[in-house]
Amino acid sequence: MIKFSDLKLDKKVLNAVEEAGYETPTPIQEGAIPPALEGRDVLGIAQTGTGKTASFVLPMITLLGRGRARARMPRSLVLAPTRELAAQVAENFDIYAKNTKLTKALLIGGVSFKEQDKLIDKGVDVLIATPGRLLDHFERGKLLLTGVQIMVVDEADRMLDMGFIPDIERIFSLTPFTRQTLFFSATMAPEIERITNTFLSNPAKVEVARAATTGENIEQGVVMFKASRRDRAAKEKRDLLRAMIEREGEACSNAIIFCNRKVDVDIVAKSLKKHGYEAEPIHGDLEQSKRMEVLARFREGDLRFLCASDVAARGLDIPKVSHVFNYDVPSHAEDYVHRIGRTGRAGRSGKTLMICAPQDEKNLAAIERLVNQPVPRIEGVAGAADSVDTPTAEVEASPKPETAKRSRPSRKRVSRKTSAETETQTADTVTEQQPEAIPAAEIAKEAAPRKGRREKSEDRPARKQQDNNKVVGMGDHLPSFIAMSFDERRTD
Repeated sequence: MIKFSDLKLDKKVLNAVEEAGYETPTPIQEGAIPPALEGRDVLGIAQTGTGKTASFVLPMITLLGRGRARARMPRSLVLAPTRELAAQVAENFDIYAKNTKLTKALLIGGVSFKEQDKLIDKGVDVLIATPGRLLDHFERGKLLLTGVQIMVVDEADRMLDMGFIPDIERIFSLTPFTRQTLFFSATMAPEIERITNTFLSNPAKVEVARAATTGENIEQGVVMFKASRRDRAAKEKRDLLRAMIEREGEACSNAIIFCNRKVDVDIVAKSLKKHGYEAEPIHGDLEQSKRMEVLARFREGDLRFLCASDVAARGLDIPKVSHVFNYDVPSHAEDYVHRIGRTGRAGRSGKTLMICAPQDEKNLAAIERLVNQPVPRIEGVAGAADSVDTPTAEVEASPKPETAKRSRPSRKRVSRKTSAETETQTADTVTEQQPEAIPAAEIAKEAAPRKGRREKSEDRPARKQQDNNKVVGMGDHLPSFIAMSFDERRTD
């Protein structure tokens, strides 16, 4: 078995690795470190959670051991897609470079430009940045990339998803052609392959796992969910999530809950807190200080549930995450691989559960095609579509929703029918109760002229008869009731 001492790393680096508690490298580290130390370009393909960060940080520290940093001209550049991943790379650098005099600067959004400018002006050996903030400093004239000797692109497929590929290509053009490039990705989309063919020179390809594969030490499952009614779907889905958490019991020591939308992240976190669970949201709309605070609490064990968007799906190295819950089926199948990779890290076992609504079944099928295996269906969870004894199933079996839809037209039909029947029955009843002979007095009474409107109308002057040959003049075409006097109208 190969050990870190066999990889020709600097002694200071080896001492830091041993102090961190590591003895043997992971497959991606074993394959990527030797060619990187030789100065070759490296294309690393491995699923998340396999130690890609150390596979480029360790050789970088060794190669930069000689030389001196110059103001505004970093010697090495690491690009990460998110602030959290960039901050994590900086933490790893601090751990492994603590026995050296190498300096670093972290350029991410949400932090003052002024503080970052001070670090760049002093000169840094390693610059760790997100693409947007790096280009902001460059366009302000505070940074030169002509001295970059080693360039690292981490989580390249995530860069593609976030639309950073044009920025990456521009940054490549700003660095020297003679640079060494270390390129890492969990999947190899066609666009990623095009970039590697363009900017990497005869790279050593290290593929320790088939692209888009999931860890064998991660137990997977999906609960099929169908709401009783559309307006109750969100609430019933949150109820199902809590039922799944309770079903795991003490085995669920902590968990990351992924949602597709930021607004759902906030809603789910608020709902969990309302029901007594320790939960906090993390997504791109939060301030950087708040995001770092929440992550620190989760790492330290003060927070049990982290409700996250995909900003936290890539690169976050939190070793002891027992569960991952996919509250939503990811829209992109590749995101499923990265989400569930937050558990089962460093050889540990993990478990991931997902909720799939009817509208998500196409995305679920895409995931199963990508990972080339079915995701096991889980039955018997309260609130799931397959649970017959749950309130959800009882509501589904109830014909009330259908009756409500037909209630309006059916009421009209019944009303008309009832009215007609009532008239018929009333007429029949009157006929039956009517005597066969009507007294003459009653007939005379009915024949007498009624008081009121009809009686008055007989006293009214007759309407003017218009001659067909007469030209109708002003007022001649008016109806007779308009020509009536005020007194006549009032008595009417």
